[in-house]
Amino acid sequence: MTRKVKIGNIYVGGGESVKVQSMCTVKTSRVDEVCAQIAELERAGCEIIRVSVLDEEDAAAITAVKSRINIPLVADIHFSAKLAVAAIEAGCDKVRINPGNIGGEDKVKLVADCIRAHGISVRVGANTGSIERQYLEKYGVSEKSLVESALHSVAMLEKYGINDIVISVKASSVLLTVRSYRLLSQRTGYPLHIGVTEAGTYRAALVKSSVALGALLLDGIGDTMRVSITGDPVREIGAARDILRAVGLEKDFADVISCPTCGRCQWDSSGLAEEVSALVQNCRKPLKIAVMGCVVNGPGEAAEADIGIAGSKDYCVIFKKGKLLRRVPAAEARTEFLKEIKDLTDG
Repeated sequence: MTRKVKIGNIYVGGGESVKVQSMCTVKTSRVDEVCAQIAELERAGCEIIRVSVLDEEDAAAITAVKSRINIPLVADIHFSAKLAVAAIEAGCDKVRINPGNIGGEDKVKLVADCIRAHGISVRVGANTGSIERQYLEKYGVSEKSLVESALHSVAMLEKYGINDIVISVKASSVLLTVRSYRLLSQRTGYPLHIGVTEAGTYRAALVKSSVALGALLLDGIGDTMRVSITGDPVREIGAARDILRAVGLEKDFADVISCPTCGRCQWDSSGLAEEVSALVQNCRKPLKIAVMGCVVNGPGEAAEADIGIAGSKDYCVIFKKGKLLRRVPAAEARTEFLKEIKDLTDG
């Protein structure tokens, strides 16, 4: 159980649900474009959004952006205490900083005082490119150096009375990411933001993030998460949701199970499975729907399905909870099955 930290109108840690977040790819001062991207991310299920603050125009734009969105806004700042203060004063709900590169002890205090005065939270941490030199020289690039560096940043903020902290220790290596978060979770009670950094383009990022974040979430580690994917950030949200569903942390969705098919399959079960998946993509009910290739083992393998279908060249059987509902001609199976699904999702 981690400490509960407030971010805008939500909480992370302390037994709250794992929050999904992403980061805008548009320069923050381009307010209309940023707000349009955030709106799309919100519709996809994003719960926390981060924006970069590269200059004073970006910092000033936070006020306008914040007024037009519904989810907490995190300002990402490096190398400038002045911009960190400006972003906080403009109304961000949380800042992501690295105390080690903000400009020295007096600058850390300046930012910490502003964080405390505005009652917001802060994320600090380390990745393989920002490990403090003293720990890098002592441990090399390892889970020890990542964790020690992150906790060093935490201590710098705690010194000035900051306790609403979220920590991250990211690596592009799946193994190093998992080892680092496991070690960090043993060393701190602050909520953890988990993710694989620089995970790559869609396929590579999906595999790396599923393995690493899935392992951590099954360990009970992780309070917020991001699946980092090069390109359109909306894809990050779907991937994150799928990971949460796979590990059992999100239940209000329609789970479509389907067999890979084999030589026994004599009808287009694969095509129907794709169609059903698209149909129930936005369903927010806990349902299990099965599309099985043949009647030899279809109902048995999908005995727990709320609704299922298995077929042959001439006919298909529709079943509920493993029990036969009715047998229909193959030519009518698709229409009949989709109608059953609609009754379940609409009812």
